[in-house]
Amino acid sequence: MIELYKTFHQPIWTVVLTAALFFPIKKILFQLYMKKFFKDNSDVQELNEIIKKKLNNRARFTSMLLSFVFSYLYVQNVFY
Repeated sequence: MIELYKTFHQPIWTVVLTAALFFPIKKILFQLYMKKFFKDNSDVQELNEIIKKKLNNRARFTSMLLSFVFSYLYVQNVFY
């Protein structure tokens, strides 16, 4: 019975934890990417929509990857 519980609930907890971690990590990464962009391009005073969208997509992808990997490893350690 415990094996059925582990098999069924591990993917659910991984998805739940990934969703919970995604938004805070995305906000932090977006701020870090903006800071790096302004540091590298000191002549630019404000972001246009194309650059903002590109930085947001990069933060979104990295956040999804980091939150999924962390969630998977965390759930593997908790249930085993």
